[in-house]
Amino acid sequence: MSRVGEKIKEARLKAGMTQKALGKKLGVAEKFINEVENGRKIVQESFIEKAAKILNTDLNDVSMVVTDEALMEERKSYAESNKKPTKIETNDIWDNAFSTVLKNVPIYDYNLKNILGKIELPIHSNKVEGYPQDKVMYLQIQDNEMSGFRMMEGDLAFAHLVKEVSNNGIFLVDYKGKRKIRQIKSLGNSKLLLVSNGGALMTETVESKEIAVIAKIERIEIRL
Repeated sequence: MSRVGEKIKEARLKAGMTQKALGKKLGVAEKFINEVENGRKIVQESFIEKAAKILNTDLNDVSMVVTDEALMEERKSYAESNKKPTKIETNDIWDNAFSTVLKNVPIYDYNLKNILGKIELPIHSNKVEGYPQDKVMYLQIQDNEMSGFRMMEGDLAFAHLVKEVSNNGIFLVDYKGKRKIRQIKSLGNSKLLLVSNGGALMTETVESKEIAVIAKIERIEIRL
């Protein structure tokens, strides 16, 4: 369990509120709350602030940043509680039947040129996870520059193509001829703060025109 999830769960239980009730007040599904509390979802500061207001508690000391030791402990617990499911073999008939309700979401490197594999996800109303099915992808994390945000080399990040920045989101960006994953905070007046954390918090202020936003990351899937 992450610090964010632990604090939210503790406050929710203290308030005598179910995950479903909290999710309804926050405008998200019960499953989303469950994944947040179990450290499987990356949440933005705006979400934490809204949850703190609803739960009438101070969560300002909660950060997504973790130490390497805490991160390894989380992954150990995650591995023990999530055993790899048995692979189910399907024949061509079933593959064809499910092709209209499942999408093979490609796994890319940061250049979005090399397909490293595919993961099947369900399609609902022509969308995958709520995003246009032709915009979704997985990114294989290529370094540990965002380990403080629980992103380690080899992990997979579910993302979707975007062209604009939303405040405090985590994005794949093109900056100074390189592709990097960074948290982006809007400073106003066309200025952005790029945040990374590979063991130490690093920030850089840039003009919005200096970077090209490629994709927004919605969640991390830990590879064990």
